[in-house]
Amino acid sequence: MNLVKILDLRLKELHKVMFNSIHPIPALQDNYIWAITNQQGTELAVVDPGDPAPVIQLAEQLGLRLSHILITHHHKDHTGGLASLEKYSRPKVIGPRSNKIRGITEYVADGDTFHLFGVELTVIGVPGHTLDHIAFAAMNCTKPVLFCGDTLFAGGCGRLFEGHPQMMSESLSKLSSLDDHTKVYCTHEYTLSNLAFATAANPNNKMLRARLAAEQEKRNLGRPTLPSTIRLELDTNPFLRCKDVDIIEVLKKRTEVPLETPVEVFGALRSWKDNF
Repeated sequence: MNLVKILDLRLKELHKVMFNSIHPIPALQDNYIWAITNQQGTELAVVDPGDPAPVIQLAEQLGLRLSHILITHHHKDHTGGLASLEKYSRPKVIGPRSNKIRGITEYVADGDTFHLFGVELTVIGVPGHTLDHIAFAAMNCTKPVLFCGDTLFAGGCGRLFEGHPQMMSESLSKLSSLDDHTKVYCTHEYTLSNLAFATAANPNNKMLRARLAAEQEKRNLGRPTLPSTIRLELDTNPFLRCKDVDIIEVLKKRTEVPLETPVEVFGALRSWKDNF
């Protein structure tokens, strides 16, 4: 077998690598702690565990060893379970360098990579919601995924508690440039309220209205609206559509502030959403 065929086969094997499963653990008022299992079904990783109790309950019920915790930012509803979970199983805790988070065992920053259950994750710095916010993306696999904390939401984005519109706009651009098929695992069930705002901001978007109906049906059945996909967000999320003429016209009727750049449009959208 020649070298080209060997490399091709290895590349195909690489792209078969993926997580065994990713499931939401409902927590607190409207959080999701994402539970990831390895291919052997023996180990568990969780993303942003604000509450330790449901994580421990899942691990015990399924006989899994909690081996990894991923942290996107310092807010308590994402880190509140760290101390108890560290005592429970001594997992590796991977997250941003921040004096507001205790318990990180492996610090990562924008551009870093590491492996979780054989899958390569790339760290993406996404400041805006907080200054320490990062996201984790599995890109070199058959089913790309993104764990984005409170930066990109289904139909929306996080509030700017520490950053500014330019910063958040740049962070969202990083995420929206990922492969269209990337599944988006954010950490709050905000979808219906986000889409209600989105339809006000982008009233002529037929795909958006269809999405709102579909997501409402999921909630009526008690199902999560997540994950989303990058393609769906590009088509229906107003915070990723700041060049859309329909959105700009709606905003112009609401504000006397000039909207000459996409960042200014984003800022006007975020300000409106804060008080919607």
